[in-house]
Amino acid sequence: MRSSAGQRSRSEWPAVRPCSRCHAGRRRKRRPELFAEEDTPATVSARAAEPLPRLAFLQGSLAEGWRFSENGLELGIVTDTEVFGFAKQRRATPRRTVNREAFLAQLTPGAYVVHIDHGIARFSGVVRMSVDGHEREYLELQYAEKDKLFVPTDQLDRVSRYIGPSDRQLHLTRLASGEWQRAKARVRKAVQALARDLLALYAAREVLKGHAYSADSPWQMELEASFPYVETPDQIAAIAAVKEDMESARPMDRLVCGDVGYGKTEVAVRAAFKAVMEGRQVAVLVPTTVLAQQHYQTFRERLAAFPARVEMLSRFRSVAEQRQVTEELATGTIDIVIGTHRLLQKDVSFKDLGLVVIDEEQRFGVAHKEHLKKMRREVDVLTLSATPIPRTLYMALGALRDMSTMETPPEERLPIKTYVSEFDERLVRETVVREIERGGQVYFVHNRVHNIEMIAGKLQETVPEARISVGHGQMDEHELEQVMREFVDGETDVLVCTTIIESGLDIPNVNTIVINQADKLGLGQLYQLRGRVGRGAHRAYAYLFYDRKARLTETARQRLQTIFEATELGAGFQIALRDLEIRGAGNLLGAEQSGFMAAVGFDLYVKLLSGAVEQLRAVMRGEQPPPEADGTPLTIDLPLSAHLPPAYVPDLNVRLALYQRLSAAGEPKEVAAIGQEMVDRFGEPPAAARNLLYVISLRSLATQVQAQSITTEDGVAVVRMKEGEALAREALEGVVAKGVQVGRNSLRVELDGSWRERLRRTLEQVASVRGANGQ
Repeated sequence: MRSSAGQRSRSEWPAVRPCSRCHAGRRRKRRPELFAEEDTPATVSARAAEPLPRLAFLQGSLAEGWRFSENGLELGIVTDTEVFGFAKQRRATPRRTVNREAFLAQLTPGAYVVHIDHGIARFSGVVRMSVDGHEREYLELQYAEKDKLFVPTDQLDRVSRYIGPSDRQLHLTRLASGEWQRAKARVRKAVQALARDLLALYAAREVLKGHAYSADSPWQMELEASFPYVETPDQIAAIAAVKEDMESARPMDRLVCGDVGYGKTEVAVRAAFKAVMEGRQVAVLVPTTVLAQQHYQTFRERLAAFPARVEMLSRFRSVAEQRQVTEELATGTIDIVIGTHRLLQKDVSFKDLGLVVIDEEQRFGVAHKEHLKKMRREVDVLTLSATPIPRTLYMALGALRDMSTMETPPEERLPIKTYVSEFDERLVRETVVREIERGGQVYFVHNRVHNIEMIAGKLQETVPEARISVGHGQMDEHELEQVMREFVDGETDVLVCTTIIESGLDIPNVNTIVINQADKLGLGQLYQLRGRVGRGAHRAYAYLFYDRKARLTETARQRLQTIFEATELGAGFQIALRDLEIRGAGNLLGAEQSGFMAAVGFDLYVKLLSGAVEQLRAVMRGEQPPPEADGTPLTIDLPLSAHLPPAYVPDLNVRLALYQRLSAAGEPKEVAAIGQEMVDRFGEPPAAARNLLYVISLRSLATQVQAQSITTEDGVAVVRMKEGEALAREALEGVVAKGVQVGRNSLRVELDGSWRERLRRTLEQVASVRGANGQ
């Protein structure tokens, strides 16, 4: 073997019958290649074979290797640890994902919601009403001028939470005024134009020709094997998607979106190394000099064992150093350059630029973004973002924009303990001293440059034993670099700084952050700042202080409350983060679209956008466009009491969550699965709950066959089809049961003792006939 086998002389191997015990994964594939390079063939197997070959590789797990000798049999077992010098510890733990509870489960009276047909309202509560002797539960919504709307629980898919900018003054919609329909029409027009632009961009990219990279080289595999952590499932999927893009003939333009500290940088490192392996150059573009320094250190450490030259271009470098870097970029002697917008200036040119990695693109200016847009047509582009992209938007755009989301927390990551309090010097002292005593460091964030030195002085008086330094963006670049380097090297205990640390800074030894005047910062800033700690296996702490004398505004109070409650791992995806989620969507789609999102609420906006994209794609494929997302709802009015009685499901929020899940169920089998879950949780359902499951099943069948309504009149149940939808009368009349009349666009089922089963069966037969006719 080459360097990997250097710990054991090749001459030793014939003396024993060696067997290498290895973990699954790429390194398992690499072992035989390493031995083959030394003309020592080997077999790969999942279990030991009889007789044993001269050299075999088995998948398994052992702490260390050993040798066995008996009756002339010589057997040597060698593990990853002996061959590579280390072994990853993989735990058989279930995949940890973000808990996505139905939004109605968290709905409280007074919260804003959006009804797709009637507009923005306040949720008042749940009421039970009896109509013609049949009980149902309804959501009560309050509109402008004290108007009320009662929404049946089988139509809760028409209701979504309102997500919009927290600083926007929200007005309730006036019912029957036409203003909601006008607002929706404006948004629909905007999303149709956006969908056209996205499809045109997608089609243009499909015909571009780029550099198709080869499959992973041996060095690529060695780099990935040297990653000291266990990759999360999302990280593995993102890396695989990036490689697939790079190995295709068209230029890559992929967005990798993940919560803070979820391993996006490693994705970039592997992509960059893949480009370098084929002689291409890589530019890594970051928004701040501090982050440039951080990435520079990370890339150098990860690639130290390989002949890849990494340099940095930012204001931390002198003019002479910058000139030398630009000259060497032009001649091709630098493989990877990491820098700020300085990389976009005219004096910077590359000999053979193959990949551009952009970290937090939304933080660059308009002119810089135009430059980046031009780059996308010429080279592979990988964009990293810690701003959560909502899953619904991800699903809507997944077919148009190459996106990967990383939602799985790394192993051993613990949630950050968060405290919100009035400023208290004693608590500050306790916090700093405790962190120093356990060998850690502290960020103290004060986002006011004019008095940051005074704050640092007061902190020094409060904690005289602490070594304190100050860092902010207005400092001389060399002084700031020195401050940051000393802090990274552990020469200081506390860094008093502005929000300059907000983006991407990763110092595992810093596990406490104190944010002064937290009420003056935005929710997104607070969330990103808190993400600077808790990057390792140690418990991290965040203290959010506000001035004792300051009077908190309602918006600031809600902001602090939200960040206090959002302590779960991956909370950036789960809690929607109000304005952060809107900001994430605005970054992806453009500032103009943010206004349209605010007009109808984020969830409805995404529904309309998704519908517009699907309709245009259907037209391009020559298919029948699907119905609009906000089309006329299906109405079901049958002589049944259909609801979840409080005696059966006592908790209101649990009932609401079940109602929402049922109304969103697309097929009868989904309804049946939820029904079985209800039996497991609450026991056998009473008649009203069984009726609800039946009505929801009918609803999914009726939606499949394009029915408009199911009502009763004169002793029969009438199924009316949507306008333009005709029934295949001749085919149906031969299969429907007695007591069913088939019209041109309606069905009539007699309400006798077995009408429920007959109605369900008839709808199944209509679906079957439509399927056979290709409808």
